[in-house]
Amino acid sequence: AARADLAAAERWFVEHGLPYFVDDYRAAVARGLRRARLLPVIAVASVLAIVAGVATGPWLGVASALGAALTVLGVVLAVYAVAVLRAWLIVGWAVRRTFRSLGLMIPLVTRALPLLLLFITFLFINAEVWQVAASLDGGVLWITVLLFAAIAVGFLLTRLPEELDSVDDEVEAQQLIDACAGTPLEPAARRIAARVDRVGAVDAEVGGLQKANLLLVLLVAQALQVLLLALAVFAFFIVFGVVAMAPEVVGTWTGGALHPIEGPLGGILDTRLSLELIRVSTFLAAFSGLYFTVYAVTDELYRRQFFSVVIRELERAVSARVAYRSLRDDEPA
Repeated sequence: AARADLAAAERWFVEHGLPYFVDDYRAAVARGLRRARLLPVIAVASVLAIVAGVATGPWLGVASALGAALTVLGVVLAVYAVAVLRAWLIVGWAVRRTFRSLGLMIPLVTRALPLLLLFITFLFINAEVWQVAASLDGGVLWITVLLFAAIAVGFLLTRLPEELDSVDDEVEAQQLIDACAGTPLEPAARRIAARVDRVGAVDAEVGGLQKANLLLVLLVAQALQVLLLALAVFAFFIVFGVVAMAPEVVGTWTGGALHPIEGPLGGILDTRLSLELIRVSTFLAAFSGLYFTVYAVTDELYRRQFFSVVIRELERAVSARVAYRSLRDDEPA
């Protein structure tokens, strides 16, 4: 029975995007982060990136070569993170939670979206923006998007640890019972609640990779929201551009002939949907993602509404860690 309870508890942690709270998973990830295993992966990724850059450069230029190299490097490291570091468990939880909480997300996003669209729309109908963004070839535009994404992730990594400061490592008896209610850990929580009550509180011993897991949960959840908003802005400007931007005006702004994209629908799309429109929409969507990232972390009401929900889940997991550790200690050898 104890072994079955332990397995059920570990599944509960994994299903909630916290695989590093499970001792076996955490040990496997720690092995994957050892220098002896990590350095060869980085070396292979670097070699493949250089090969991709060298192969792309003569055909598409230096910017495209750099973009291809960075993409290959990121893909190889991402594959290693998914396969060895169990990142797919965290991302999978974040995706499921994002789509389950769309009802909460929509009113939060609509607080930022009107002002954002008002500001970005003025950029969209600005000739200088079209001249700059439409002149970006595929490689330069991709590097620009990666730069915006890197700045956004860097900003989140500096600000999100502040949200974790409210997660208390000291767990009291009633807090432990409430956190484990309705979970496979509830029986163990009730058994150890009396002991916890006698000592006042117990340390959940959450640190290292477990702290990193909490931070990754916040990071991925926020990044998915930013991605959805950026895609919505991209779709808005594609539709707005097709409807409102005459090819003659766009051609005047860009100082050259347009490159229309012919599609199966024909008609207005064949004359107004152009490569230049896609480039400008992509550029402004990436910029909007960066803007929303800063807004989401600095706006007090948004932080209170969005992060309070996630933080409560993380506090529950930290408390559940006490019951899980008790199950591990009681497991027969």
